[in-house]
Amino acid sequence: MIIDCHNHIGADLFFYLNGHYPYGQDLPALVTEGGRHGVDRWVVFPMVAHAWFDLNAMRVGRLVPGGPERTPYAFENERMLREVYEIFPDLGRRAIPFAMLDPLREPGAQVAGLRELRRRFPFHGLKIQATMIQAGITALLGEGRCFLEFAEEFDLPFLIHSSVIANDPWSNAGAILRVAEAAPAVRFCLAHSCRFDRVFLDRVAELPNTWFDCSAHRIHCQGAAQGLGFAAPPARRLEADYRDPAAVLAVLAERYPSKLIWGSDTPFQTFVAGGEAGLISLRSTYEEEIACLRSLPEKTVSVIAHDNLLSLLRLKDESILTRG
Repeated sequence: MIIDCHNHIGADLFFYLNGHYPYGQDLPALVTEGGRHGVDRWVVFPMVAHAWFDLNAMRVGRLVPGGPERTPYAFENERMLREVYEIFPDLGRRAIPFAMLDPLREPGAQVAGLRELRRRFPFHGLKIQATMIQAGITALLGEGRCFLEFAEEFDLPFLIHSSVIANDPWSNAGAILRVAEAAPAVRFCLAHSCRFDRVFLDRVAELPNTWFDCSAHRIHCQGAAQGLGFAAPPARRLEADYRDPAAVLAVLAERYPSKLIWGSDTPFQTFVAGGEAGLISLRSTYEEEIACLRSLPEKTVSVIAHDNLLSLLRLKDESILTRG
């Protein structure tokens, strides 16, 4: 069985209103496209921008309060879970939903909402993308500590977007690791291979409660090969030929066999956005992501696309992997 650990469902108004791509994906599109390439199950969570933010400000690239929702991700989490459990229950049986959270804004209201939501719709983990919403991940050690307590109470893992660049103070991989060190009873997965930062990857390997995923692997390899700033600098970068994403994945699997988890980040396996430096266009497809995975030995595929994820999830009811 192949499980994709990193997939977004829903609509991202910030991306849509600012002309970026991608900006949406529904469950049928994910299951149809992934299923035809041999994927069996998908970890899913909402898109990133939430309706707590003022929509007019979003239209001009700013994130400020004043949106139609009083609690971050309350609407987005319920909307996604209804899609999984009520709108497309036949397809939803193949999904493993996570709830999204904002580590900084209205944490008490978010946790109260998650408690109520969990009574109606099971979810199996918590997802944070702190960069896009500009909410520092270390808030989990302060005003957002209630999220760590919630995760420990229900034995839920975190999947957290990670970064290594200086102009992203919100999702620094080192900061995520400090949170993990301070919360040893909670499990954490750092997304995007820590941008190939060897020092951080080695620390993930050392900590018993941390893993990493390789989501959006091919475009991150493109970025490293092109010398783009979001990848780890050469002095700290895992040694590999980044012109060959399959070879890089093989190096990651060999060096971190029990820590690497495969995921696509669909629909964000492609990223196109305008910025001060002009248009950034990094493009891949779900088919190419899966082909990269399939280039590895079958036993390795089973470990990184199944076994390691189950170690992170620690599902109480593994029947969700057999129904549907």
